[in-house]
Amino acid sequence: MHVEDLRWFAVLAETEHLTEAAAALGTSQPNLSRSLQRVERAFGVALFERERRGVRLNPYGRLVLEAARAGTMAVDTAKRRIDALVDPESGTVRLAFLHSVATSLMPDLLKAFRADAPSVGFALRQEPAHDIVQDLETGEAEIAIIAPRPDPSRFGWHLLERQRLCLHVPPGHALASRHRVELEEVRDEPFVALQPGFGFQRVTDRLCEAAGFTPRFAFQATDLATIDSLVGAGLGVAILPAGAVRGNDSGAVSIPLAGVQARREIGMSWRLSTPLTPAAERFRTFVRSRPVTSS
Repeated sequence: MHVEDLRWFAVLAETEHLTEAAAALGTSQPNLSRSLQRVERAFGVALFERERRGVRLNPYGRLVLEAARAGTMAVDTAKRRIDALVDPESGTVRLAFLHSVATSLMPDLLKAFRADAPSVGFALRQEPAHDIVQDLETGEAEIAIIAPRPDPSRFGWHLLERQRLCLHVPPGHALASRHRVELEEVRDEPFVALQPGFGFQRVTDRLCEAAGFTPRFAFQATDLATIDSLVGAGLGVAILPAGAVRGNDSGAVSIPLAGVQARREIGMSWRLSTPLTPAAERFRTFVRSRPVTSS
């Protein structure tokens, strides 16, 4: 039994005549009879009393009619909602993004895209990189703004931004007037960083390891703005991407880190095995048209 069988059953219940119902549905009477048989087999009882001039619902049929109307209405509502979601002009993009781009890259992308497609909506998820990859795998997110690049055999990638990495120090710090700094110069100082599991925290760990030390953490936060504020308050030093924190007048001083490896790449990613919805494809196409930026 299919939803269409229930729809045909409801029409027959309203007309109480096989020939009239078939004509209204644009089908043949034998097709309608077979559809009715499928419904009755599914419920295990006859649903109509056959009369000389037509058919009439019995008590079982009235129960099924109530359920059929509710069920087909629910299906129709779901179909309309899905059609709206996948409409490239007014659909919804399921988009996941890193905490570390929440105040910089993300608002820039969304503002620019909404100027081009004001009726497209977004279902946003702000998460660590490992959760974003899981969301791409399950379909909770169609597109992600992420770093580092996920498995290229499973996920597409488009580079968006190369970010210079900087050491943030408190105002008045001995290094605050420097134009460039080696990370090993602060090996003995406390660090303010992200909590374990965040993608950018792995960047900090790798840079410190390459500089020959393991950082001592004064505090591990969940967002870059908090880190910048705590550095400004003198709690420690931190590694942050250039321009990642906006509108945060903490007083912290940003100094570029020396070394060609002191950068990270932010990109857009999507699952290769699943086609994007039209709205998500429109967003991906738009983002791909933008130039790669460097900070």
